[in-house]
Amino acid sequence: MPTERLTFPGHSGDMLSARLDMPEGPHLATALFAHCFTCGKDIPAARRIAARLAAMGIAVLRFDFTGLGHSGGEFGNTTFSSNVADLQAAAAYLDQRGLAPDLLIGHSLGGAAMLRVAPLIESARAVVTIGAPYDPGHVTHVFKEALPQIAARGKAQVDLGGRPFTITQAFVDDLSADPVGASIGTMKKALLVLHAPRDSVVDISNATNIFTAAKHPKSFVTLDEADHLISQAADAEYTAEVIAAWAGRYLSLTPPAPPIGTPEGVTRVSEADPKGFLQDIQNGPFHHMLADEPLAYGGTNRGMSPYGFLAAGLGACTSMTVRMYARRKGWPLTHVSVDVTHDKVHAQDAAASAGMRADRFVRRITLAGDLDDAQRARLLEIADKCPVHRTLEKGAEIATELV
Repeated sequence: MPTERLTFPGHSGDMLSARLDMPEGPHLATALFAHCFTCGKDIPAARRIAARLAAMGIAVLRFDFTGLGHSGGEFGNTTFSSNVADLQAAAAYLDQRGLAPDLLIGHSLGGAAMLRVAPLIESARAVVTIGAPYDPGHVTHVFKEALPQIAARGKAQVDLGGRPFTITQAFVDDLSADPVGASIGTMKKALLVLHAPRDSVVDISNATNIFTAAKHPKSFVTLDEADHLISQAADAEYTAEVIAAWAGRYLSLTPPAPPIGTPEGVTRVSEADPKGFLQDIQNGPFHHMLADEPLAYGGTNRGMSPYGFLAAGLGACTSMTVRMYARRKGWPLTHVSVDVTHDKVHAQDAAASAGMRADRFVRRITLAGDLDDAQRARLLEIADKCPVHRTLEKGAEIATELV
């Protein structure tokens, strides 16, 4: 996933720091991501979602609001309305580059800001909120002890997540004066509401209010045990998966068909969790899988092992080849199933002390249908001609380059 670091002018002219995550292959759509209150563009949930969408062919722009992260300006001079204006500036920047946003994603207060700005971004066809408040004024509860001082002095410095922020009365007043309910009902875009039932920062009732105010098409998906920041890798992965799958229904994500005979392209494997063995596998914009190791070997067992994928490739190729031959012959084959057993354990073979020995695969092929003995025997011969079988049988040359 190539990432471009860039800046663009925000609502007040201050330069905002951003990352544009681009797909490796065809660019099929563009998403604009808004981070949570006092967070930033580089929190784990934002990175994970951007990576998954980029793998689907969706470019993602994520940026720091004015006065936050690496962006210019003073946070103390910002309001909820200025966040909305920053989002408009980001959408305009994307439009100038020929990347007008199709998908809007907002986390927490960023989600409320996205709901507010959505009717103003005509190019967008779908909106996603993650743990978003229905009433932006809800955010004041995280610094409620300072509200009297803010009211008396016009501003106060508060500690949020171990960092000092200046909160002004103008900020508080603007939050309370800008409900998003009217915007939700008029945005005329598909909506996905993601929220954790046990979110201790923004109560689940906010998701109910957002969902109720929206018109169809709309969807709600619970994030189960996730915290408000989606800080756990598994929760971030699930959130990204849901958004990626849902977005495909409302965005045109069909890449141009390659010419017949063109190689199948790059299969990209990248770490999903550096603390374990979970891997993202992406082939083209639509085919996503997870690879992992069993719990007994330090993995999380959320995907097949590499040897599992090897066996799956052999089994799938065998079944397809048998079906193709029977179809061409017009034989009454009604169903094919292939059970593949591989007599190795990947985690054991990965150990430095493991000795290499010849692989042995056992295939058990089941052919259903009114086939005679000669037809069954012929289909068994054809199974040995599947391309993956021949590749494994002959071996392969693997060229490795360090990028």
